[in-house]
Amino acid sequence: MNTTTLKVRPTARAEDTRRKIYDAALELFREKGFEQTTMRDIARKAGVALGGAYYYYASKDAIVLAFYQEMQENSHDSIVKEMAAHKHLKERVHCVLTRRLEILEPNRKFCAALFRHAPDKEDPLSPFSKETAPIRQRAIEHLRIAVEGSDARVPADLQPHLPYLLWLYQMGLILFWIYDRSPNQKRTTLLMEKSLGFIVNLLRLSSLPLLRPVRKSVLELLGELSADLSV
Repeated sequence: MNTTTLKVRPTARAEDTRRKIYDAALELFREKGFEQTTMRDIARKAGVALGGAYYYYASKDAIVLAFYQEMQENSHDSIVKEMAAHKHLKERVHCVLTRRLEILEPNRKFCAALFRHAPDKEDPLSPFSKETAPIRQRAIEHLRIAVEGSDARVPADLQPHLPYLLWLYQMGLILFWIYDRSPNQKRTTLLMEKSLGFIVNLLRLSSLPLLRPVRKSVLELLGELSADLSV
């Protein structure tokens, strides 16, 4: 007998329940912190049974991964649209960075806790983990679009690696922003402006024949460091 597996679409009620759990979790992560919040807390706040919460999300990690995914999906169109108005690489990358920080702003408190997971790529919440690979790829894609749509002249050997390098820079900037206690994170804004200018100037210098051996060494090192990541 031939059987066909049909994909069953979630009902409106199921989607509503999932969203209640998701929203309750994010609210608690902001109020209490990620580590201090339990799945029982989330279920209670969402008004569902604990088993129901686990039915939709296997763990708190799964909720955070859903948050990462939603952040990327919801920002894609606006980032691409904003970049389209600029040709200079500095301005295009600036569009990506500022939009990312705007989206993260309401969740700044629990982002600090999540960044403690970053160094261990075996941790599902690390931005370097296999679980976050699709989200990482989407973030790198934004920076690839920024580079390819710009008027920057990028050496051929550096071209495929530059979006990943810019993503690493973005991660460092976000970490600085998380712990920036200046009013409205003005120091982060200043750092972004100064460092982006430096990066663009360095990129121009990298095209010089004299720096080709240095560029080759850097790219070889990058290849070794990223060999075990899907980048």
